[in-house]
Parts: sequence; structure tokens; C-alpha cells
Amino acid sequence: MAPRLQLRDINLTLGVSPLLVNAELSISAGDRIALVGRNGSGKSTLLRIAAGEIAPDSGERFAQPGAKMAYLEQAPDFSSYATAFDFVAEGLDEDEHYRARALLEEAGLDGHADPSRFSGGEARRTAIAKALASEPEVLLLDEPTNHLDIVAIEWLERRLIDSRAAFVLISHDRRLLSNLTTATVWLDRSVTRRLDRGFSAFEAWRDQTLEAEELERHKLGRKIKDEEHWMRYGVTARRKRNVRRVDELAGLRTQLKEARSTPASVTMSAQDLKPSGAMAVELTKASVSLGGKPLVKNLSFRLLRGDRLGVVGPNGVGKTTLLKLFTGKLAPDAGEVVFGARLAAVTLDQFRAELPPTTTVMEALTGGGAEYIEIGGERKHVMGYMKDFLFQPEQARTPIGKLSGGERGRLMLARAFAAPSNLLALDEPTNDLDIETLDVLQEMLATYAGTILTVSHDRDFLDRIATSILFAEGDGTWTEYAGGYSDMVRQRGEGIVAGAVASKEAPAPKAERIAAPKRKLTFKDQRALEALPGQIEALREKLAELEALLAEPLAAGKVQALSAQYAQAKVQMEAAEEEWIRLEMLREEMEGR
Repeated sequence: MAPRLQLRDINLTLGVSPLLVNAELSISAGDRIALVGRNGSGKSTLLRIAAGEIAPDSGERFAQPGAKMAYLEQAPDFSSYATAFDFVAEGLDEDEHYRARALLEEAGLDGHADPSRFSGGEARRTAIAKALASEPEVLLLDEPTNHLDIVAIEWLERRLIDSRAAFVLISHDRRLLSNLTTATVWLDRSVTRRLDRGFSAFEAWRDQTLEAEELERHKLGRKIKDEEHWMRYGVTARRKRNVRRVDELAGLRTQLKEARSTPASVTMSAQDLKPSGAMAVELTKASVSLGGKPLVKNLSFRLLRGDRLGVVGPNGVGKTTLLKLFTGKLAPDAGEVVFGARLAAVTLDQFRAELPPTTTVMEALTGGGAEYIEIGGERKHVMGYMKDFLFQPEQARTPIGKLSGGERGRLMLARAFAAPSNLLALDEPTNDLDIETLDVLQEMLATYAGTILTVSHDRDFLDRIATSILFAEGDGTWTEYAGGYSDMVRQRGEGIVAGAVASKEAPAPKAERIAAPKRKLTFKDQRALEALPGQIEALREKLAELEALLAEPLAAGKVQALSAQYAQAKVQMEAAEEEWIRLEMLREEMEGR
């Protein structure tokens, strides 16, 4: 099948460093591609080239003649549009305007409103409505969930599931990528690699690829040392043979020099204080209203030492207000808030607005002109601490206002974790973080000895971190659910769904409850449930055998072949495990009815 859109051998250099080297991207009918990579790796640039917004230094872009294409950029320009409808309906025939109106209504937006005055979430929903309204054959989506709450994210997810368009999706939302994509393009150190499986299989494949590269470099280094030893101490052979060995050694050194090193990763740790009292914070019939709208109403809640509480709800319902109540930054209009003994809270602001934009990176971390900070009771030079969060020494005096979104996110995390605490209050901590940095954040939070309170729209993050969820039911009412986000969804009745996403001006609607359709195990499911444990065990044994082989000295070609087998077996085992878990949960659900 001919591709609808294709990029071949794309090269682009910014400044003196290559951003894209022979990059490839091919989109055919039915493709649902996750485009992943670290912040700054060039994902958005590659998508802009695909959209025809910018031209590469070299390479070829092919778009199938007549194919409808829509591009959702990160920051659309609304300045030349009087109303949201004008923006969404642009390019549509008059008899297609109904689609623009329907999508605006579905997204909870006023078509007559001035889009230049929209909040971040409203602007994003307007741009999504425009991208969907033309019913394109190819959709290019750059961070579509930015500024969206969970209700809007799930609305977008359902829309894309139902869409007939092929699409490329850039996102840091693991759950969205896992639920939607069937192929993955990894942009890593200027080069693209494609995996014909969805994002759920990507991370195991990525890790195995990086491990294989590291093993190759290690073996190459050992081979060079052996050749150098021969050059110095070996028995002299015929001159022609010696010349050949010298040339081979030079080639090995060049190969090692050109080998791509594994990218650096963030190192995070938080300073723990002595534990707080058993009761960290207690709210008793606490109430807060804003402009006559109740955000918190008669809430009684105990946050205990060691709890990991996720706060969830649509935008505008008072999640940040609730966080301020728990940390003492806001007093209730009525009721009482009591803080436990020895409580020391550190807050991460979702807007990253705690410091003026002229503050430098070093000043943000040290609070002044000091060169050392204390981390875990040890003095550490600020340059070393900056390096832990992937900042270069030359960025020490860079003003915060000139940092990228991802850099600001890492800086605020570094600043928060440098302060001693036993309560971390994190307001949208995953904003602007790439997947690798998010992994490190989750690992750090898992080992944090204190209490964690987090507001987040990231469903996967909540599932990994939260031990309970405090959900906004509407009208200032909050309900606690045990477990992570997925556990809450099951307890509520399969989902937080809204026919129309709440607008900023209108009160947020209560989430509907949709009854799960009745299901039963088919004969095929029953057979799979019986066979999968054996298949999983066989794959586990195969992985152990391959690991043993990879540990032996091997030729470079053999290492690559075995590494590819290992990656394939790892993906197969994880897919089998996921399918067994799905079927086992379905079986338990059926037996419980």
C-alpha cells in the first residue's frame, strides 16, 4: 500500500549540531504512530517538516495528491479570527459547517467566543476541534493533551479511537500512547528507528536496544585494548601483516569514536526530614468558595504519614485550592485544618511561577550566590547538582525565562527536592517532562519516605504513584477512592465521561457513569488462559538463554542478531503477560457476578 505521507533521508542542522540525520517517517492508511524521543530531540521539527511547515536541508517529502491532512501544532495563532467558530470552520465548505458547530459543542466551547481570550485548555480544545472538523485522512498531532484535564483527555482519546484517519502522535501521556498506537517511531540522537508495535512495547525494546549498544561499545573497547597490547608486545610478523593490523586498529578506534554513546539520564533524590506525626494533615468540615462557587464543601479528611494521595477532577473544580488547604497556603472559609507534628511541606507549583523569569538557574537552586547546596546531609557543588538534572555548566547563569518547558520542569523539580521535607505537594509535576525523566521521577517518589500529595491529569502516573484518589464530584464535593486512577474508574463504574467538555465559564458537569457491557469468556479466551502460563514460562527460559549467550565474547554481527532475538522475545513475553492478566481479570469479574 502506497504511503499517504512519507519523509525520506531528512537532514537538518541547527547551528553547528545535526538535529535530524537521514530521518524517515512513513504514514499509510490505518497507521497510528507514536513519535517518541527526549525533549529537544527534534520530534516537533520532524512533524513540522511532515506538515510542510518547514523545509529540511536535504531529503524528500512525498504527500499523496488529494489526501486531506491536518496538523495540530503546540501553539496555534488565533489572532486573525474573531470567533472560535471562524477558526474551526476555516477551510470547510458551507455545507460542512455543521461539523465545526458539533465539535465546538462537544468540546464545551462557545463558538461566538473570542479565541484569543481562551484559557490554555480552551485554546487546546478549539485547536483539536479544528483538526478533526475537516475529517482528514492524515492527522499530525503535537502534544494534543497539553493543558487538558482528564475529562478532555478521555474525550480526545475516544475521538481518535473512532477516527478513520491515520495519525502521528507526539505525547508524554503514556496511557494515551498505549491505548491508541500500533507503531512507534523513536527519534534518538538525530536518528529515527521504527518498531511496528504500539507504544506499550516500546520501552522494553528501547531499553534492550540501548543495552545492546552499550555491550557493543564495551566489546569494541576490549578488542582495541587487545590490539594495542599486540602492537606493543606481540611477536613481529611479516611487515605486510603488521601494516594490516595497524590499519585495523586505526579503524577500530574510529569506530569507537563514532559509536553513539547512551544519552545521559536525570538523577533525582529528595531530602527527607525526620518523619512527621502519624497524622500529617486533618481537614474537618473545611469549605472554600470562589466568586460564590463552592470549590470545597464540608470536607473532612485525614492525610496520614506515608499516604500517596492523587487529586483528580476537571479543570476549574478547585484541585489547586485543595492543595493549598493541605499545605497551609490557604485558610478555609469555614471548618478547620490541623497540621501534624514536625510537618515540613515542599510545594511544586504547576505554573512554575514561584520565581521571576530573570532568576538564573544557579540562583534558583542556591537562593543566592552560594556555590554549594546541602543534599541529604552532604554538601554538593551546585554544578554537580545541575548535572544530575541534565543542565550544563554554561547554563548556570541562564535566566529561567529563556529555558524550554522541559528545562523549567526539571529545574523546579531540582529546587523542590533540594529542600528538606516530609510532605511533597506536587501540582502537575509531569508537565513538560519527557518519558525518561518521568521514569526517574516516579522511581524517586516510590522511595520517598514522606507523604505525597499530587494533582495530576496523567492517568499512568497516578496508577504508578497514588495509593488513593480524591475525586471532585462537582459542587465542592470530594470523594476518596482506594488505589490508583484505574482502580477509581472501576469503583465509579467504568469511566469519567462527559458528553461535552466543561468550558471555563460554565460549572464543571458531574462525570457520567457508564455501565460496563456484560462480557463472558469465549472458548478461544478459555484456551488462551490455559496456554498462556506455559508460553510465558517458555519465553522466560528463552530470555535467560539469550542473556547467557550475550554475556559471552561474540562477534559484532552475532551480538546484533542475538540482541534482536532478545528484544523480540521480551516484547512477546510482555504481550503474553498483559493478555493473561486481562483474561484473568475478566474471568474473576465473571465469577464475581
